[in-house]
Amino acid sequence: MHPAFSVIIFSTLSGAGYGLLFWSALAALTGRVDPWLLAVATALALVLATVGLVSSLWHLGKPMRAWRAFSQWRTSWLSREGVAAVLTYPPALAFGLLAYAQMIDRHDAVFSIPLNAATVALCLLLAACALVTVACTAMIYASLKPIPAWRHRLVLPGYLVFALLSGGLLLAAIEGVDGRLGRLPALLAITLMAALWWLKRRYWRDIDHTPLPATRGDAVGLPEREVQVFERPHTEGNFLTREMVFVLARKHARKLRSIAVLLFAVLPALLMLPVWLLVHVDAAPWFAAAAVSTLCGAAVERWLFFAEARHLVSLYY
Repeated sequence: MHPAFSVIIFSTLSGAGYGLLFWSALAALTGRVDPWLLAVATALALVLATVGLVSSLWHLGKPMRAWRAFSQWRTSWLSREGVAAVLTYPPALAFGLLAYAQMIDRHDAVFSIPLNAATVALCLLLAACALVTVACTAMIYASLKPIPAWRHRLVLPGYLVFALLSGGLLLAAIEGVDGRLGRLPALLAITLMAALWWLKRRYWRDIDHTPLPATRGDAVGLPEREVQVFERPHTEGNFLTREMVFVLARKHARKLRSIAVLLFAVLPALLMLPVWLLVHVDAAPWFAAAAVSTLCGAAVERWLFFAEARHLVSLYY
């Protein structure tokens, strides 16, 4: 598949935004994060999610007709993702306004959002909507049968872990501003990095060693025959050759995989070590650097995700 820059921005930034919303909602339930930091985190999350969603429209042939996608939510994961993204905004805005109001009205001794049945329900709803939206984004690709690499069982967990890792690092960077951040976020971040490295390693190994479920002979109606291409199906390029038939040399793929792992796992883990091992350290810059590195690694991984996927229509070329 041909990697579209707009889709890479979409899946990277929106995933981080929804991951940040998820962790912000859970942090409010624990009562350990200052409301003004939660308000900042919510605002940043909405900006990331909105920029990502808007950028995805530029990959459409007619962006002005994107609203029509919402009507197919019964059968289309793309439509379900759009509906889930829109449904996430009301609880996210309500959560941000609640944190902002508590920041304005609080007494000096109050450093958290007061928990009652309504706020607990709001936080749980926000966390659930954020995860469902990311899951719908992953299922857009995981539901496509003509692209076996995207039908892999680890595509959905990979999207979720990327969102949780990048969003968690962003929240930790924001939370670290007040100097009350402990070692647990660093340990949790390292655990997610290790899990993500394992997921991608398994995924890349499987797509390298699993052939396409059909052959060129099957494509032209001659099963179990050895068919050679001696002429292109058409004389000029079209949508299929631009979007569906993209060949990435294996040597480049291996190099880019190493760069991605370095950015989303190795370097962020090294940045977490001072926060985890040292008692008196300003955690915010370390988490911020780890978040930037992870987002860059996610962008490289997303490029590979599209570039390495082979559409069955490529059998004709």
